[in-house]
Amino acid sequence: MKSLFLFFVALTGVCLSNFADPKLNVMFITLDDMNRDSVGIYGSKVKGTTPNIDKLAKQGLRFEHGHVSIAICMPTRAVWMTGRYPHNSGALGFTKINPNVPTLPETLLKNGFMTGILGKTEHVVPSRTKAFGYSRDRSEMDNGRSQELYGKFTAEFLGQVKRKAKPFFLMINAHDPHRPFDNRKPADQRIVAEETGEKKKKGRGADYPAPSRIYQPEEIVIPGFLPDLPPIREEIAQYYSSVSRADDVVGRVLAELEKAGFAKNTLVMLKSDHGIPVPFAKTNVWRHSTLTPWIVRWPGMIKPGIHENEHVVAGVDFAPTILDALGLDPMKGMDGRSFLPLLKGKKQKGREFAYTHINTIASGRSYTMRSLQGKRYGLIWNGWHDGENTFKNESMSGLTWKAMAKASENDPVLAKRVKHYLYRTHFEFYDYGKDPDALSNLFDNDEQAKLVARYGKELNRIMKKTGDPESARFQKAFKELP
Repeated sequence: MKSLFLFFVALTGVCLSNFADPKLNVMFITLDDMNRDSVGIYGSKVKGTTPNIDKLAKQGLRFEHGHVSIAICMPTRAVWMTGRYPHNSGALGFTKINPNVPTLPETLLKNGFMTGILGKTEHVVPSRTKAFGYSRDRSEMDNGRSQELYGKFTAEFLGQVKRKAKPFFLMINAHDPHRPFDNRKPADQRIVAEETGEKKKKGRGADYPAPSRIYQPEEIVIPGFLPDLPPIREEIAQYYSSVSRADDVVGRVLAELEKAGFAKNTLVMLKSDHGIPVPFAKTNVWRHSTLTPWIVRWPGMIKPGIHENEHVVAGVDFAPTILDALGLDPMKGMDGRSFLPLLKGKKQKGREFAYTHINTIASGRSYTMRSLQGKRYGLIWNGWHDGENTFKNESMSGLTWKAMAKASENDPVLAKRVKHYLYRTHFEFYDYGKDPDALSNLFDNDEQAKLVARYGKELNRIMKKTGDPESARFQKAFKELP
């Protein structure tokens, strides 16, 4: 009888243990307008920028060739949430996802997950009001700048998860380093300004919680695709202070995840939505427009400190990968595919290129651009170029563009660069291995002719395969080249 009882206890213990096995959760952290080269572990030339992000990368895997599919805030998030390119989701710009297109958070809800979102609620499936069971807008977190409030609401959501005993998907969207940048003075001067009531007069960027580090113009390094001018140096310093505050948010929410006891059974992904909001980066298709930090921590699955530099992954692959990792069926109509094999240390064929877009921008104007990005080279088609229309986007509203335009009046080299930004040319081809800042267009270089042809053929194939409505125009323009 005793042996039978012990057998029953042992059997029951095994059953209870299996029942209690924690299901995999997902925390997706996004950064707003952060260039990849601002991150320490990705080679930032400015010291001490992202200690928390660097720590996360050392605990898991970082992709060397991780792109977004479109370098604009709202449409890139639509790609993440649908696994579809913009022309297949309906979200070409600041527009809604088509009603018949399934989304990741809704799919997870149907499969028993709790879903939560902090920040960027106006840009992540805003038309699907029930997609996230828990939601906190940026207005509730000092315009998405307060690490304390991000921490508070992360803890609140995780507390609800514990009570309901369900797996979760939590999307945490920092609003830094998006404009307005933090433009406060050094600590000793800042105290005086605050005591005399001058804080508000310094501009919106100084009205939010202070970052853990304030950068000054002499401390920073100007991105290679910009000229080194005093106003630009000032604006990039403000940007780096905002990068520091974004990193503060990352550190805080990860601490709350650990504190709540979920760190060991939560897959954490971190990514920026695109490059820095200055000319030649955001709202374009150059390499530094779409190449962002992409970090994955998955305890028990991914070994710490992996640098994945063999395969190219893109934003369109995010949703397929999450569903695959959770053991769920893929959503209907996805263009992307899971890179779960890469997270498991395997190789995967067909990961040589990223296909990137620009369609309609925040102003409502359309600038058709397509690019094929490889590990070293990149081809760009500016379908909007006609020699008359000029480019204009939000990235030209800060100090940088004004300084470039003014300095170009007396600098022929810079004047040529400014003109290129405004008017473009039909095609661009860059060797990013030798020219990471895309300063020398090699499209008409005879030595690159075979590579250009190969990239053009591949871009044409992908555009046709995905039903891109611009494919016929691209094919015609490429065929008509001399």
